[in-house]
This record gives sequence, C-alpha cells and structure tokens, in this order.
Amino acid sequence: MNIALIAHDKKKDDLIRFVLAYKPIFSEHQLFATGTTGKRIQEETKLPVHRFKSGPLGGDQEIGSYIANDKMDLVLFFRDPLTAQPHEPDVSALIRLCDVYTVPLATNMGTAEVLVKGLERGDIEWRSLQKED
Repeated sequence: MNIALIAHDKKKDDLIRFVLAYKPIFSEHQLFATGTTGKRIQEETKLPVHRFKSGPLGGDQEIGSYIANDKMDLVLFFRDPLTAQPHEPDVSALIRLCDVYTVPLATNMGTAEVLVKGLERGDIEWRSLQKED
C-alpha cells in the first residue's frame, strides 16, 4: 500500500519516533512524504521514501493529486493545530480529498496507531479491492 507521511515542524520528531516504533510494518509498504519530513524519515529510519516538495512549496498538493488519482491508500498527517500554517488552505484541501476519495487519514498519533495496527491486520485491504473494480 502507498502511505503518505506528513508532519508540521513541531510534530516531525513525533512522526519519526512513530515510524521507528512501527518500522517493521512500514517496511512492507511504499512510503511517500513531503520534503523535509521525508528526508528525516530516510535518514533516521533507513527506509526508502519517495519525497515530494515541502508542504508549503506544493508537497501537500502533490500528495493530494495522488489521492485524487487513487494512488494513495493511507495518509498520516501529524498536524500542529496550535501553530498557524501559511499553507492552511492546502492542508484543508488535502484533508477534504481524503474524505472525498475515502482514504483513511490520521491527524494525530492516537489515530495513526489505530490505522497502522489495522494495516498490519489487513483491515485496510478493501483499498486494494476497491481499485480492482
């Protein structure tokens, strides 16, 4: 499955720790991330990551395009709700696209853990079946 990993600046360390904690699960899937987040994941976990541009420079929109074209199966977006983001419209659009195209989305570590454990159990396999239709 294709998994997008995104984190605002103050949440990047949390996402890195999360990916490290579930590295065996993530290693079985294709990982995609916005610029700096992807670079840090690659460096600190040694997992391969397809890197898009930085979020404010269009990376959120690139991931949104993958969602709209049925190329993304899961999005983990560790948002910082207490810091204003200059690209907030792009963030909102990305979240909206997940809803429109029924792509599972976590915006915090608690929900991400539920989704990743579900991914491990095969609970998200319906995404593969949906693509075959």
